[in-house]
Amino acid sequence: MRDLRHTSTSIGVAQNVIVNAQPSAFAPPSLGVDGWKALLAETAPNALHDSKARYDPPKCDEDTRVEVISEITNWIEDRESPQRLLCMTGAAGAGKSALQQTVAEFCSGSNILGSTYFFSASDPTRNTTPSLVPTIASQLGRANPGLKEHIGLAVEEDPHIFSKTLRCQMAALIRDPVRCLRRAGKLDLASFRYVILVDGIDECRGEDIQGEARQDEDCQTEILMAVKECLLDDDLPFRIFIASRPECAIHDALQSGGALHELAYHIQLSDHYDATADIRRYLQRRLQDLGLRSRDPRARSGGWFSEKDIEKLVIAASGQFIFAATVVRYLSERRSSPVDRLKIILTWTPAHNRSARPFEKLDLLYYSILSTAKMAYESVDTHSEHDFLLLFRAYQINATHGFNDMDVSGPMLSLPNKELNAFLHVADDILISDLRSLVTTRPHPGGPILHLYHKSFSDFLNTESRSKDLFVPSARVQSYLAKCYLQNVLQCPELRA
Repeated sequence: MRDLRHTSTSIGVAQNVIVNAQPSAFAPPSLGVDGWKALLAETAPNALHDSKARYDPPKCDEDTRVEVISEITNWIEDRESPQRLLCMTGAAGAGKSALQQTVAEFCSGSNILGSTYFFSASDPTRNTTPSLVPTIASQLGRANPGLKEHIGLAVEEDPHIFSKTLRCQMAALIRDPVRCLRRAGKLDLASFRYVILVDGIDECRGEDIQGEARQDEDCQTEILMAVKECLLDDDLPFRIFIASRPECAIHDALQSGGALHELAYHIQLSDHYDATADIRRYLQRRLQDLGLRSRDPRARSGGWFSEKDIEKLVIAASGQFIFAATVVRYLSERRSSPVDRLKIILTWTPAHNRSARPFEKLDLLYYSILSTAKMAYESVDTHSEHDFLLLFRAYQINATHGFNDMDVSGPMLSLPNKELNAFLHVADDILISDLRSLVTTRPHPGGPILHLYHKSFSDFLNTESRSKDLFVPSARVQSYLAKCYLQNVLQCPELRA
């Protein structure tokens, strides 16, 4: 009996222990701890402005881009301005990422940088949308313990938040925690790090979700709409700076009647800022530095490049930093002499030097943008029978030197776009809708005409060894134009007469 009573007592004690232990087993975890860890698991560290994955990122040289940097930083520091979103668009290689990096470092030094996110098409950890909001939220929370607690709690309350739309994520993990903190009187606006920088939205790619592929522009539009709907209200302290090529999603949003037209302060980098003087300073400074570091005594002695050489490079750059940066990168090869490589660049033609590829990086960029535009244009049912490359090459030839030398019968020299549109039965605005980072339209006697931002892009299109399978011979364009002319004659009684 003693054993039975002892056993019975032991069972009772054990039951008490279990019963008393149950409430703590089901109690909510400490605020923010588990939720914060779950958030960090969804972030993309490579996207930060100071990530080691972006070691030696492009940034503006001293005394360059002074005017536009001043405009951006003045807007950031003017917290009373009603426009809380700044969108900077510009041609491929215009220096947008360098400006973003420079502004990020300025804001970091001023203790106002809340978060950064640099998209990169070539990095799978930061070329889609899933990590965007967690990465921004984690940086905001890291700088503010109260906000960190609310963000962590939001994840604990909705463990599936990372599977929801960007709008839901942005509302739950950024907007609502900031509002909670503000309502509680715990948001110190003077010390709050309020600047959010997002670079390269055009490099955000579509994802496969449950077997269905999303278009790149759909993802890019989702980002812009989430920002508009969640982060631009008057009771939020953010200043958001987005940089992108003017591709479809952002171009349409910023156009008159677009979703962001009235809300965003828009800087059109390639159209409103002439970078020629900055490029000249950049090249002079970099070539001088290369000479001092070179093992070639010809370079170290100075005088290995002339003002005439610099001017030739400046003209070739067409106001775009990417050409100048490509030149400096090519000259910087440690196993070669910058003196010899500069001679190659200044005299290079594919016919005379097939082994040298000074513009290889630039050509890869042009190839990627042009081939993507071709696929997008020809995937539309009404364009499926059109040859995008042939049509675009016709517009490029018309814009750069006209059809004077093509011996095509009929009234065709250098035509305004609207006349060429009618002649080829296409719409130029649709044809170039995915090429706005490389081309635009500018005024011309008789009407707007295509304009290429980069002379080097025209060189790329004109050279088969550079454009490879995207190359369209001018003779083929000539033949096509002659065919179109004959069709127009046959269809038009006035012309037949």
